[in-house]
Amino acid sequence: MVEVQMNEVRMNEVRANPVEADRLRINEVPPKPASGAGDARDGAAIAECWMDFDGARMRYLRAGSGSAVILLHGLLGYSFSWRYVMPELAPYFTVYAPDLLGSGFSDRPRVDHSMRATAQRVIQFARNLGIESLDLLGTSRGGAVAMAMAAQCAEEPAPVRVRRLILVCPVNPFSPHGKSFAAFAGTPYGSIAVLFVLEHMPWLYPYWHARMFADKSKIPAGSLQGYKQPLKTPGLFEHALSVVRTWGSDLGELEALLPKLAAIPTLLMWGDRDPAVYASSLEPLARYFPNAKKVIFPGVGHLPYEECPEKFNRELLKFLADVGG
Repeated sequence: MVEVQMNEVRMNEVRANPVEADRLRINEVPPKPASGAGDARDGAAIAECWMDFDGARMRYLRAGSGSAVILLHGLLGYSFSWRYVMPELAPYFTVYAPDLLGSGFSDRPRVDHSMRATAQRVIQFARNLGIESLDLLGTSRGGAVAMAMAAQCAEEPAPVRVRRLILVCPVNPFSPHGKSFAAFAGTPYGSIAVLFVLEHMPWLYPYWHARMFADKSKIPAGSLQGYKQPLKTPGLFEHALSVVRTWGSDLGELEALLPKLAAIPTLLMWGDRDPAVYASSLEPLARYFPNAKKVIFPGVGHLPYEECPEKFNRELLKFLADVGG
């Protein structure tokens, strides 16, 4: 398992290949907001890289220098989710944002996509890069994978060490929303029905996307377009359904793993109007993190790193500066 390709992408450059440029442009560093967050993002560069997993290519973005931070996206998300986060972290850390296998522009192999298997691949990803310790940020389903990975790394001998854990609206056993849908979608007939709706009713995509935001006026320009880009590679919805099929067993396993995480410095971040993973599950989850810092974003939905990126990045950087790893 080795890195097989790397392309340096200088943000805001004009590229010679318009087709390749269109694919990469959706991951560009966004324009610097008027209020400013320093000059870190000026001229920032992101490297587009690929790693081989037994013949399947996994794409990831890399930026910055320093100790490692890995960013894990949610279901139907990919590295595009972190376009506002990577420029702020890059002046202080080496930031890695993978498109997990089956997602984004990575290959879509028919492999085990359960929470545990995905966590093991992220561990292998870190080991292939020579990373011995890291900070781990996961959102939504990526938050569940992050917790599973941190629990595996807490065992001896640890393949890598998770210094700090940042969980953003993470899927967890204490939010009832979605469990009944996952059970239905995981059945043979249910998966056929869900796949039919996803593939034949694309006019619903703007509605589903907008539901993730509490304030529709805060939806960033190009957000829906960016999330739709991976649909050009067949198999994305089939991958999502393969994840859903193990949802129930994954949540049961996750609840058993939570006691292993108590010693890891943790930041819990939530929008109080999250429609996907209810904010009411924060406190039951926080019981397993006795020293966790909790941040609630008022009037924000499931994607605080897009709906209020400046506030999100400020809290993230403050935690990483204040809490030792």
